[in-house]
Amino acid sequence: MNDKYLVKALQSLRAGSEFTISNGDYSTIEWHILEGTAPTEAEIDAEIVKIKAQEEADIAAKAAEKAALLSKLGITEEEAALLLG
Repeated sequence: MNDKYLVKALQSLRAGSEFTISNGDYSTIEWHILEGTAPTEAEIDAEIVKIKAQEEADIAAKAAEKAALLSKLGITEEEAALLLG
C-alpha cells in the first residue's frame, strides 16, 4: 500500500483520528486518537479505490476545462504556452 493513499483513506474514514503508520503497511497502524472502531483493511482498500477514482476524475475535468477554454479563445496549447511564457 502507498503511504499517501493509506493516510488519505484513514483520514477520510476516521476524520479527526490520529495515527502513525510505517511503510504503508496496514498492520503497523497505531491509533493515538480513534473515535469508533478501526476500519478494516477491506474498508481502507475500498476507500483508496474511491480516492484514486476521484483524483482521476478531477484530472480529467481539469483537462476538459483547459481544452474548452483554449477552444473558446481560439488558440492551441502551444500558443497558450508561448503567451504565458
